[in-house]
Amino acid sequence: MIKSLSDLPIGETATIDSIKGNTIVKRRFMDMGFVKGTTVKVEKVAPLGDPIQISLKGYDICLRKSDAQNVLIH
Repeated sequence: MIKSLSDLPIGETATIDSIKGNTIVKRRFMDMGFVKGTTVKVEKVAPLGDPIQISLKGYDICLRKSDAQNVLIH
């Protein structure tokens, strides 16, 4: 089942399937390491639910929920 990264619970891992959005959005995510086949894990979520701390490729990054919805996982 394909869902977005913003739906992934804390502590769970998933594999990136694709990035949705225009070319600029896709390029920005790819530059940050969000490429197909990469394993991602949700480390923390802010108390109000935004932003989300994601770990991938040995580093952590915080994304807004609205941005994380562009990353499709399975």
